Amino acid sequence: MSSKVPPIILNNGVEMPQLGFGVWQVPDDEAERAVATALEAGYRSIDTAAFYGNEAGTGRAVAASGLPREDIFVTTKLDNGDQGYDATLRAFDASLAKLGLDYVDLYLIHWPLPARGTYIDSYKAFEKLYGDGRVRAIGVSNFLPEHLERLIAETSVIPAVNQIELHPHLQQHAAREYHAEQGIATEAWSPLGQGKGLLEVPAIVAIAQKHNRTPAQVVLRWHVQLGTVVIPKSVTPSRIRENIEVFDFSLDTEDLAAISALNEDRRLGPDPATHDPR
Repeated sequence: MSSKVPPIILNNGVEMPQLGFGVWQVPDDEAERAVATALEAGYRSIDTAAFYGNEAGTGRAVAASGLPREDIFVTTKLDNGDQGYDATLRAFDASLAKLGLDYVDLYLIHWPLPARGTYIDSYKAFEKLYGDGRVRAIGVSNFLPEHLERLIAETSVIPAVNQIELHPHLQQHAAREYHAEQGIATEAWSPLGQGKGLLEVPAIVAIAQKHNRTPAQVVLRWHVQLGTVVIPKSVTPSRIRENIEVFDFSLDTEDLAAISALNEDRRLGPDPATHDPR
């Protein structure tokens, strides 16, 4: 692990860097360059997904980095079209081949798609992959507490992670509390609010000026102090480097209260209760 980023310990004892690099919406050829830059900057956790179409570029960057495989924590996700037991096992083989890896560190169900009712079967396939040692940890993404309750009741391995939309405008108090009760790590996607005005909010700008930091660094530091895993995404080398420099300052109680007051329970992404792309 990079000395810059402390690990969190997942519920099965596996260490995951608390801050990683996401490649959502990054084309495959750009992903290779962006991941290479991130690894050079000290990131040791990379988050991709079958749906992103950039597992191959991500894998090429990991292979070319010269870093030992065990030093890089690789997450990928099951595509929505591949839910169901057998389809999940096939999809995992395809992801592994694209990544050029022998195993992944974390495998997530990308969306619950509750109307389809297939996430339990998919997760049972995850349990097989985990039991076979092809995945070091298994989890979910975008699951609401109601989906997690059903999953925990009907399967035998509690998810290690739930990756959800989480930022100062959507602070996810109920989900984070439920995860904490169950020993599930909360991981934040769109941690910076997708550049849709969050970083211009006066309270964030003021905190950034107070600490002589950028607004993005303040928001990422807020995530770190919440105890969540966070995966900022950028293709700009300077921002990739800047986003990891959040472990040498702290927000005080006044800062945290000011950010806490920004919650609007406002989603930028789809609602997991109804989202079902066809």
